[in-house]
Amino acid sequence: MLNDTLVIWGGEMGRTPTVQLPAGPRPGRDHHHDGFAIWLAGGGVKAGRVHGSTDELGLRAVEGRLHVHDLHATILHLLGFDHEKLTYRFAGRDFRLTNVHGRVVREILA
Repeated sequence: MLNDTLVIWGGEMGRTPTVQLPAGPRPGRDHHHDGFAIWLAGGGVKAGRVHGSTDELGLRAVEGRLHVHDLHATILHLLGFDHEKLTYRFAGRDFRLTNVHGRVVREILA
């Protein structure tokens, strides 16, 4: 089933063991947009491949940094779309889902 199915898991942002302030009745862990984990399985992704890493607290990406447009371009590629050609016209301008950025991350492709 995973040969034909792409599974994507991710959170909204990174989480760290530090506490959010101001401390209220229910303080939680801090949110960080500079380092987070997403995993892909099946559907043309290399099994067991790790791309990149964060610092020891999970605060910032330190190796293999990618932009969200790279992730989107890669997902679209795995679904059979060329992100540079998938455009829509709005207000007289052609837009694409990955804006003017994004590259397919070929290192994770099977």
